Amino acid sequence: MCRSKLKILSQTIVAMEPKGHSPISSLRTTNKKTVASSASTKPNGKSVDSSATAMKRNGKSAVSSAIPMKSNTSAAVSSAHDDKMMFFRDVKLGPQEVDLRFRLIHYWEARNPNTKTLIGQEMLLIDEEGAVIQGYVPSGRVGSYELISGCVYKLKNFFGSRNKTQYRVSDHNATVTFAWNSELSVVDNPPVSIPEDRFRFHNYEEFQANCDHKIDLYDYVGHMKLVNGQTITDHIVLDEAGIAEKRHLCVHVQTHDGPVMKLYLWDKAASDFCEKFKSYGSTPSVILVTTVNPKHLGGTLALTSMASSRVFMDTDVQPSRDYLGWLGSNSEIANKINAEVVTKPETATLEELFSYIKLPTAKVAWFECTATIDDVIQGSAWYYISCDGCNSKAFKGPTSLICNNKKCMKSEVTGVAQYLTRISVYDKSEQAVFVILGDAGKELTGKHASELVARYFESNESVEADHCVPVPQDLLDTIGQTHRFIVKVSDHNLKGKTRTITVTKILPPEAPHPIEPLVEDAIPATSDGFLKTGSEVSGSSSGLVDAAGGRVRKASEGIESDEAKRSKSG
Repeated sequence: MCRSKLKILSQTIVAMEPKGHSPISSLRTTNKKTVASSASTKPNGKSVDSSATAMKRNGKSAVSSAIPMKSNTSAAVSSAHDDKMMFFRDVKLGPQEVDLRFRLIHYWEARNPNTKTLIGQEMLLIDEEGAVIQGYVPSGRVGSYELISGCVYKLKNFFGSRNKTQYRVSDHNATVTFAWNSELSVVDNPPVSIPEDRFRFHNYEEFQANCDHKIDLYDYVGHMKLVNGQTITDHIVLDEAGIAEKRHLCVHVQTHDGPVMKLYLWDKAASDFCEKFKSYGSTPSVILVTTVNPKHLGGTLALTSMASSRVFMDTDVQPSRDYLGWLGSNSEIANKINAEVVTKPETATLEELFSYIKLPTAKVAWFECTATIDDVIQGSAWYYISCDGCNSKAFKGPTSLICNNKKCMKSEVTGVAQYLTRISVYDKSEQAVFVILGDAGKELTGKHASELVARYFESNESVEADHCVPVPQDLLDTIGQTHRFIVKVSDHNLKGKTRTITVTKILPPEAPHPIEPLVEDAIPATSDGFLKTGSEVSGSSSGLVDAAGGRVRKASEGIESDEAKRSKSG
């Protein structure tokens, strides 16, 4: 089967630039059956029992699951009888003049994160014992081998390289690197059964323990609560144009009755999500994403996709089907947590915020503060001119604007005004100075900074282009308003370089709670319809031990997000 695929697709694959396509990419038509059908049924049509069901329903264990597929031959011959056929468990470092027989699970491009230069082609391989190892084709040999995910290959001669220390997709200490004398051939009818896939699942606690370590990439399975802020319903419509422009989407996810997390799908994973989401007759509920990276974003644990990530839903593979079965029998448990409540940053007063900054163990973290705007600080520019490509500050060059970000590859920069507004705020405990950056300003005034700057120059045609625009009335009108600010405690705050706190987001005002009728000599009971707080959902105490402890200390584990850096670097 794989050989016929190669004949049909060889001209296409050779002509196109390798894109690390998965079974749900441009080879979707060819490989979708392999992933969906062979992973779920044997040739006789009976269901395959996947070891993915070994994942405990309480989400307390991480389990690798191999999905087997029977070969078309009547008798299976172990490759152990072949003196020159090597299992993955025997692969060692250094040159190897032996043969490997494996199934290609998936392959993708490896690029320099800054320059986007192609480094090579990475692969995930599985042998007949269900062992998984990473493969690698150096950049100079990319395109020399015709690869199709799901096919079985024999590789003659290779080099055992040391597995990388960051973002590992397999447990093996070696990587199969294609060398100058490597020969790759398709095995149409493998004499042994080789599993279709293997997954390594982590639960919330395990992701939390490995957060920001950048070592191993594990797989996630759960059910979706929100997609880009929209509740999962039969009528949900994805804004594909907006997703393509931002290059990512956010899905609130939950495994069984555990905490809700944010799952960010980037680039190809985002486009694959949209295609799969639309392909279902009804709105899918279950999502399985491979090789995700756990990190702190906005002060909370989040998962982000990588170049190696694959996206599956509902009935695509056995683990997602197993979870869908659980979900159908436990809908009350799965629906009892509100995603918005659980994932929001910890709340703090201004006094608690400054007390936290003084802690010797304090780290970069995000908090939600409710404060009233006392004044808009004038005397300095309330905006800056940014690069239209990455939003970094742009400065004047000899003939044009130049981006200040060395990683930005944009040669011709168009200046765009962005908010850089300092405001004086207060609450019942303390005063502070907040600086509002970028889109947070639009959330305050309802207008982009570029719109306010353009409006000023349209009304004052005689002023020079480099004239500093005074603080607009739209900003001055916010004085006296009370808002919920998501603020970031930065390294500059922790090192004592500044007490100015950065605002990353301004939340919309909360809807007022319904007022119950007053009953004489009675204490009004709490309505069952009220949303519980994150601490109430998780069962933890919400009290403060002191100004710098309790709920403020919970958020101290948040470390600096690089989500913005990722979008800037393209």
